[in-house]
Amino acid sequence: MFSQQAEKPNMNWQDYIEQTPDVMLGKPVIKGTRLTVEMILEKLGAGWSVEDLVAAYPDLTLKHVQAAQAYAAAYLAMEEAIFLPAASR
Repeated sequence: MFSQQAEKPNMNWQDYIEQTPDVMLGKPVIKGTRLTVEMILEKLGAGWSVEDLVAAYPDLTLKHVQAAQAYAAAYLAMEEAIFLPAASR
């Protein structure tokens, strides 16, 4: 059964993520750091916990990790798949 709790408001990832050409080759990073969204998501995918990340990177907070995840979700939501017909043999 689903919880009856009110839905949490969406994270405003723009408050935490920035992209500038002179930092990490323009990859999205946590504002004021060189910690990329890519690195955060790779570590989570490799089995790191949020606690592991925060311990390893003192400038990182739970909000930063959530912002990285929200950024990735927003990025994927903009993606459009175009399927081409299979080539005849």
